[in-house]
Amino acid sequence: MLKELPERLRSAGLSRPKASYVLGIAHKAVDGHIPTLDECDGTTDAEIVERLTSIKGVGHWTAVMLLIFNLGRPDVLPVDDLGVRKGFQFAYGKRKLPEPEQFARYGVRWAPHRTTAALYLWRAADFLNGDGW
Repeated sequence: MLKELPERLRSAGLSRPKASYVLGIAHKAVDGHIPTLDECDGTTDAEIVERLTSIKGVGHWTAVMLLIFNLGRPDVLPVDDLGVRKGFQFAYGKRKLPEPEQFARYGVRWAPHRTTAALYLWRAADFLNGDGW
């Protein structure tokens, strides 16, 4: 059964590297490298991001999305997310898209509610893309 998993994942549409990443993540979860939800309660955002991004195939953006949408962390600003940065550009009438570092500095003023700010900025980007309110 285990030998068949890579090909089963491939048949579901995953590329070879992505199938390998999924299996690697599963192994890390079984080994206890990935914190359980209960363990996450006592772990900082930075610690969770560090643990997750040490796994091949898991990037910073993925870890931040987990913090926001799975763990419900209230003070996360996904500075690398293009949609959030475009929403900021639109909402604040900026000519240029902010660089992640610049955006992070500006976002400090939204603490401890940066996740809420990100949700509004994503919505602003939706409006910009013609999805309306």
